[in-house]
Amino acid sequence: MKLLDDKNVIITGASRGIGKGIAEVFARHGANVAFTYSSSEGPALELEKELNSLGVKAKAYKSNAASFEEAEQLVASVLQDFDGIDVLINNAGITKDNLLMRMGEEDFDKVIEVNLKSVFNMTKAVQRTLLKQRSGSIINMSSVVGVKGNAGQTNYAASKAGMIGFTKSVALELGSRNIRCNAIAPGFIETEMTDKLDEKTVQGWRDAIPLKRGGSPEDVANACLFLACDLSAYVTGQVLNVDGGMLT
Repeated sequence: MKLLDDKNVIITGASRGIGKGIAEVFARHGANVAFTYSSSEGPALELEKELNSLGVKAKAYKSNAASFEEAEQLVASVLQDFDGIDVLINNAGITKDNLLMRMGEEDFDKVIEVNLKSVFNMTKAVQRTLLKQRSGSIINMSSVVGVKGNAGQTNYAASKAGMIGFTKSVALELGSRNIRCNAIAPGFIETEMTDKLDEKTVQGWRDAIPLKRGGSPEDVANACLFLACDLSAYVTGQVLNVDGGMLT
């Protein structure tokens, strides 16, 4: 059973990691996928080819979601290429970790700009289309760090906590038009980035999780799938932790 047949989806930052996992799961469920990348053109074009081979329409766009103008241009291009937008997944994000006493202003501002302002830019850009059709699902990729905080990540935690407040406010503003807005808060998800970490450290994190394993991009993608499709038609303004029980 395909849950997103003929739906048009935008995913920011999807050339690898969680974003790539979401794109693959959505395509397998019949969604047409427009996704962005910032610099990884090779992996992005490979993903575009992979998704198209599944019988859906897919296209990669080089776009900086932190730029208001580029976000508007992206949405205009997607509307022209895909004839509509049904789901927006704000997934683009970066980290620039450091203790507060050592963190520079530039590193704080950059994380807020890429992780949080991009959510404003993209949501603002698709809002008119969703309001006109009186339907849509917006999913913002937050983090357990945005729920509980984390030493050495004040900038990242602030950006992800801000996404949660933004999500709840948009849900209240747009709910009367049948537009839903929810957030997902992943915990320890094993991706290409975690592959570079010391195995002993990674195993320590796994042992501290009630389910005793790290999550996969597909675990997060399946949660996104639920929030994107009609199975969650009465769910809005919520934060879904996908963390193996980490915050329990």
